[in-house]
This record gives sequence, C-alpha cells and structure tokens, in this order.
Amino acid sequence: MSAGKIVTAPELACVRDTFAAQGKKLVFTNGCFDLLHVGHVRYLQAARELGDALAVAVNSDASVRALKGPTRPVNSEADRAEVLAALGCVDYVVIFRELRVTDLFLAVRPQIYAKGGDYTPDTLVREEREVIEKAGSQIRILPLVPGHSTTNLIATAACKI
Repeated sequence: MSAGKIVTAPELACVRDTFAAQGKKLVFTNGCFDLLHVGHVRYLQAARELGDALAVAVNSDASVRALKGPTRPVNSEADRAEVLAALGCVDYVVIFRELRVTDLFLAVRPQIYAKGGDYTPDTLVREEREVIEKAGSQIRILPLVPGHSTTNLIATAACKI
C-alpha cells in the first residue's frame, strides 16, 4: 500500500492543483530522513496537522552524500522513501536528486512549507526562502524534539561498539 504514496514530481504537482481547486492545503517538507527516529515521527505528525495532506521530499542518495559526507546515507533512497510512505501521517513521498529542493518546490508550489525548529525563516538557505516566497507558500517552523537526531544516533551507536 505504501508504494502508492511514492510519486513523481509531476504527479505531486497535480495533487497540489487538485487540492487548490478543492480549497484544500498541501503541506510540504523535505529532508534526508536517513535513520527514522521519534524526532522525525513527531515532526511529521505535527506537519500533517497543518493541512489536508503531507508531502515529504526525500534527498537522493547522491545529495545526502554531498550534504552529510561519504558515509551517508545509511539507508538507500528507495528504503527511506518506503519507510516514510508507511507512516500514517505521510500522504505522499517524492525523491529529489538536486542538492536543494528549490526546483521541486517550484514545480509543486505547496500552500504550506514545514521546517524543523533548527531553522528560522531567516536561517533557511536564501535561495530556498526566495523560492518559497515566490510560490506564495506559508513557512511554518515546528519545534524540535530535543536530543533526537540521526547524527546523534550514529555517534551513540558508534560509541557502543
């Protein structure tokens, strides 16, 4: 069932257009989601509550390596997408290959863009913020779950070995 939630960028753009015509709001977020943890789950649940559906854009393996280093990702893009799609709060998952989500964001133009509390509207990458504003999307910053990050999980696991 979760495989039906994994969509292409043009499919997600059609979903957004359908939602807009019906007066519904598509919430959009993005990230690596390499090792899914409680911080991710709580964040995604909170993001889903902001609208009528939640779309999660997942970095490709190559973009995760460029952002996080040669030892990442731990899980493949296909596996990360499938795990996210299995969550009840996630309605759509799309993989993007670029380092930044800007092209995908412009194609989809979601009504709401959710980001974790480690960001503020001012600390978003300038190019991303400009694209969000150009699309007319609302930025919503959601609180972090303290002490939960993939980097911390990996470091903790390495110390236990």
